[in-house]
Amino acid sequence: MAGVAVFTYIMAIRMAPLVKAAPDRRFDRIPQRIFNVLKLWLAQYRQPRYKLAGVVHIMIFAGFLILSIRSCSLVVIGISDSFVVPGFGGLLGDVYNILKDYAATMVLVACAIAAYRRGVVKPERYAVPAKYGKDHTAEALFVLGLISTLMISESLFEASSVAANVQQGLHAESLAPASLAWFFKTALLSTSVETLQTIHIATFYIHDLTFFFFLCFLPLGKHFHVITSLFNVFFMRIDRGNIKPVQHGIKDEDLDNLESFGVKKLEDFTWKHILDFYSCADCGRCSDNCPANAVGRPLSPRFISIKGRDLTFKNYPIYPYGSPFKKSENLIGTIYEEDEIWSCTTCGACEQECPIGIEYIDKIVDLRRGMVDDGLVPQSLQKPLRALEKRGNPWGKMEKKRADWTKELPEGVTVKDLAKESADVLYFVDSITSYDDRMQAIGQATATVLSRAGSDFGILGKKEKDSGNEIRRFGEEMLFQTMKEMNTDAILDSGVKHIITADPHAYNALKNDYKGLPPVEHISQFIARNVKSGAIRLKSANGDGKVYTYHDPCYLGRHNDVYEDPRSALDAIGGLKRVEMERCRDRSFCCGGGGLMLFYEPEEEQRMGVVRVEMAAEAGANVIVTACPFCLVNIEDAIKVAGMEGKMEAIDLSELIAQHLQ
Repeated sequence: MAGVAVFTYIMAIRMAPLVKAAPDRRFDRIPQRIFNVLKLWLAQYRQPRYKLAGVVHIMIFAGFLILSIRSCSLVVIGISDSFVVPGFGGLLGDVYNILKDYAATMVLVACAIAAYRRGVVKPERYAVPAKYGKDHTAEALFVLGLISTLMISESLFEASSVAANVQQGLHAESLAPASLAWFFKTALLSTSVETLQTIHIATFYIHDLTFFFFLCFLPLGKHFHVITSLFNVFFMRIDRGNIKPVQHGIKDEDLDNLESFGVKKLEDFTWKHILDFYSCADCGRCSDNCPANAVGRPLSPRFISIKGRDLTFKNYPIYPYGSPFKKSENLIGTIYEEDEIWSCTTCGACEQECPIGIEYIDKIVDLRRGMVDDGLVPQSLQKPLRALEKRGNPWGKMEKKRADWTKELPEGVTVKDLAKESADVLYFVDSITSYDDRMQAIGQATATVLSRAGSDFGILGKKEKDSGNEIRRFGEEMLFQTMKEMNTDAILDSGVKHIITADPHAYNALKNDYKGLPPVEHISQFIARNVKSGAIRLKSANGDGKVYTYHDPCYLGRHNDVYEDPRSALDAIGGLKRVEMERCRDRSFCCGGGGLMLFYEPEEEQRMGVVRVEMAAEAGANVIVTACPFCLVNIEDAIKVAGMEGKMEAIDLSELIAQHLQ
């Protein structure tokens, strides 16, 4: 009873910050949420992405699930020694006993492997930089010791009883051959009944005391995920590519009435995001896949969670009893640093990798909203943001020049101006393709592909504004709302029935951030669909010895699951040799140049684009194909920085397809 009471008290304290946190709507789409629990929590779907660690975790997790019934029954057996879990008295009980004996053995072996990895191998992703304090190896080994104690004590409890019954000629339950309990029974057969009784009683108390100590210990550190992970997966975000509203329950048109924007103190986070803090297992997978962390920027997603959890524990202490909860202070400058939060490219690699659905992008965007609200905007970003507000593009160029790229179209290709003519399809160009001299070639190639496929299309011209994908993700919510409103009005007024864009950032914004628009399609999807239908026919590659590799843009791949269409478009070019980089599809490595990141000047040891170019070279490619103008800018620049001009080149998918049109 004491263990139950202490656990209840601790959990009540841990619930306090969730109750005080900002609202979050997570009770929708229940069937999908249940499916996520079955897939990610029960089936441990993402764990094997790190093979050895994943398999070991699955072994411990599966063993825990199986043995939870036994551990709970042992608590009741202490009160009534004849207790049997309802339904487990017959054949099912015999089968379960065999299963749990092997489960205990499996868990003990897994704990030994995990302890060796933690204490001896020490994978780099578990390391903790000095500025963040000490690592959690000691806690991990301690917990593995507690789990091992539970397995050994339960097996000894069972084995001593069976050995005593065998000695006395009584009916003895069968133990699973070669299991831990079976080995203990074999070793104890020559032990006196009195000693066996002592072992039996002692191991019962050891097991139960360890069980309740472990239960109360879990909410005190990183192993809280044992309790919270199920709920965290159930409430995890279902849609990707979108950003949470500034505040749930507040309509966009009412944002002006808010006194404060974003997250500035702990309670400004939503209850789900504090649950994320509780659920972080400190496995380091997020940071291991974070491109910002890989190139030495001052960001490690793992510590966004760990520092958030430490602050929550500090502000809501469980002892001494009755101590007042501490007043929250500003997070920026105390818990999180400005450069740390601005370093994120919102590529989504961290969220894709997390086995239990921890979210980072919304937290970082909310922290940026708070900084923007307080005027804490990096100097290099202030000019493009002002230009966006004034001219609708980050370069501050004249609106009337937005369609200048159409002046050099191939013969026979025409682009309608939807301010003067009507069309079925809108080609949404977005800012970088409209104004950057090199990227204008993507616009011309895209128009060529659309024209040759027989599409009736046009552009908004000077009525088009920046899609606002990065504006929103950099925390300038009101400016994003302005861009969205103007673009929405222009698109709906044009009367188009379909939207196509060659920019994944525009694709993501129009598809996931805007409402009430016609269907949106990326040019790679259009190409794949029309190649399949025969509307687009491609000639073969010229056999010049080039080896191509496709780089998955973050906002096309991870955020919108468009992986196969660009590849099928490439493979439709006969004779084209294509290889895959080791990091591809949902593990693609961010180029580092998305949107306003082109203007940001972070502290870093190496450019992300250079790392990506080196990956392409390691794969044996000499041509990098991407389907994003931002990626093309960064990768072409990275080729120069890496000194690989003449050895490596980059090209956009639209350009490559346009070159091979029959």
